[in-house]
Formats: sequence, structure tokens, C-alpha cells
Amino acid sequence: MAPLLYLGSLVVLFLLWIKVKGLDYVIVHQRWIFVCLFLLPLSVIFDVYYYARAWLIFKMCSAPKLHDQRVRDIQRQVRDWRKQGSKTYMCTGRPGWLTVSLRVGKYKKTHKNIMINMMDILEVDTKRQVVRVEPLANMGQVTALLNSIGWTLPVLPELDDLTVGGLVMGTGIESSSHIYGLFQHICVAYELVLADGSLVRCTEEENSDLFHAVPWSCGTLGFLVAAEIKIVPAKPWVKLHYEPVRGLENICKRFTEASANKRNTFVEGLQYSLDSAVIMTGTMTDHAEPDKINKIGLHFKPWFFKHVEGYLKRDCTGVEYIPLRHYYHRHTRSIFWELQSPLGFWMLCFPKDFVFVDSAGKSRQNQGLMII
Repeated sequence: MAPLLYLGSLVVLFLLWIKVKGLDYVIVHQRWIFVCLFLLPLSVIFDVYYYARAWLIFKMCSAPKLHDQRVRDIQRQVRDWRKQGSKTYMCTGRPGWLTVSLRVGKYKKTHKNIMINMMDILEVDTKRQVVRVEPLANMGQVTALLNSIGWTLPVLPELDDLTVGGLVMGTGIESSSHIYGLFQHICVAYELVLADGSLVRCTEEENSDLFHAVPWSCGTLGFLVAAEIKIVPAKPWVKLHYEPVRGLENICKRFTEASANKRNTFVEGLQYSLDSAVIMTGTMTDHAEPDKINKIGLHFKPWFFKHVEGYLKRDCTGVEYIPLRHYYHRHTRSIFWELQSPLGFWMLCFPKDFVFVDSAGKSRQNQGLMII
């Protein structure tokens, strides 16, 4: 009884403290309370539900039937909008808390919200080497399924919650490939509901003008309801080489050489200052050396960019074997480096005459990289 009274007293004091300080103050200045007591438990429950639901629907093969019903419902909503006079713009009715962006979509309050509840993997065709998915299927969901049956996407953005629809219709440049290109370049077909309510399929050969216009169109051409994406055979491990590099010219040169080598399945560079970086190259492999395995995705492991920084501080090269899915989502836990002060930097190629301002406020001419 005593422990319960003690716990109850703590709860009462906590609520009184919130009342005195104000809920806004607690959320802003003591956010760890909100995160630990509410956000993290709710996130775990949501993820468990989401993945269990996706697994059951795929195993029961009910996704294609549900998909056809959902498409007809979207067509009905669009036609109703037309019957009402098309007085406002249309947009997806997806709530802001489900998106990766912190932006508040105020336009959703004034636009016609079209509800698009499409988050399933519809079909994996290993003969054609394509996977057909709905627009709200995310990268974590796709890799969990494909990797379990020995397949993967040739270009796979790192964050679990990035959706196929966002990567196609938005600027899907989270991750690109020196072999395959951007995410849109591995898409072979799109299915859209247009503003007149019609359903259209487009490929390189069929409605090719629409096919090439869809990427980065931000939903201005229609509502994406399905996409077919290339898949390639997967192996369970990534053999990753870490190489610290000093000097901006050396960094540019080494990164270019690594990208030109098509035997490298993965190439990544993390830059920690103007003249220091770590270049990583990786290949998929069936076997791993037991003493070099690093399951970087486990909750107690350091954030990936901090782990990589260790090679720079020690000024040594290294080789590790990382489980494929752990490697794909290596930046998920830290959202790259956004959960901490921006100590890590990412390489983006720009023209050499591009001028940018560094963190000290000084203008610098680009030497082949942009440091952000």
C-alpha cells in the first residue's frame, strides 16, 4: 500500500508542477518528460501495430483486393469534389504527425482533403524483379519484407519512415546511387488518379510523358496510388571499409575514385570539418568474420555518425560487417545527426564556382563539395 501512496503523491505533485509552470513550459524546457512518458511508449505501440498489420495483410494476400477498393474510394472523393464545383484545391488528407517533416501543413485546413489510406506492399514479382507498393508504404516496411525473402531495393533511403509516395512525388534525394541514380530511376511504373477521377498507369512506353513528369511533381499531376519498383538480389551482410581522409582536394579525389568504382555497392562520405572526412565503401556479402561484426542498429550502439567519427579521431582505417538492414537504416536512430548538435556533415556535389557561407559567417568558394 505504501508504494502506491508514494507513487500517487508523486503523480499529484507532478500535475501540480505542470499546472504552475504551464504545459507549454514543460514541453519546451523539460521535453524529456514528454518524450519518455508519452512519446516513446506511443511510438513503440504504433510501430508494433503497423508492422504486425502489414505482415498479416501481406501473408493473407488481402492487399490487392483492399487496394482496388481504396482506389475506387479515392476516385469517388475526386468526382465528388468536381460535382461540388471544384472550388478549392485538393490535397492528401494525411495528418501532419504521420510525416517526417516538422512543417505544419496549414493548407490542409483550406483545401479539399482526399483520404488516401494506402500503406501496403501489394506484390513481389521475382520473375520481373519488381515490387508493387502503395504510396504510404515506408522504407522500413519494404526492407523488412524484401530482405526476409532475399531481395532489396537498388536505391534505399536511410530513414525508416520515408514513404514511397514522398520519395517519388517529393524530392526523393535522401539517398542516391552511383550505379542506379536517384530513387525515381528505379521506379518502372506509376498508377495515378487524375483530377477528373480517372485511373491512369504510366511507364517508359505507356503515357511516357506523364511517367517522366511524375517525380518531384509534389502531387500537382494526380494522386499516386501505386508504384512498381525494381528489386535486386540481397545478401545478409555489408562489408564496410572506413577510410579517414584529410585535405579538401584529397577528399574530393578519393570520393570521386570510390564512386567511379562500380564494384562498390555502397559509397558514402561523412565530412566533419572543411578538410577532414571519412569515406566509406561497402559491398554485400554472404559471410562475415565473427570478430568484425557490428550490429549498429541495436539500441545501445552509438549513433552511426559518432561511430564513424571514431575512425577519424584515431586516424585509422577499418573493416566491419554490418547486417544489411542495420546498414540501410544506419541514420534512423539519430535522424542523421539532428538529435545532437550538428557535428557531422554530409557531402553534396555542387559546381566549383558555387559560393557558400560557413558556420563562422565567412564566404568560401566550393571545391567540389558542399558542407551542410
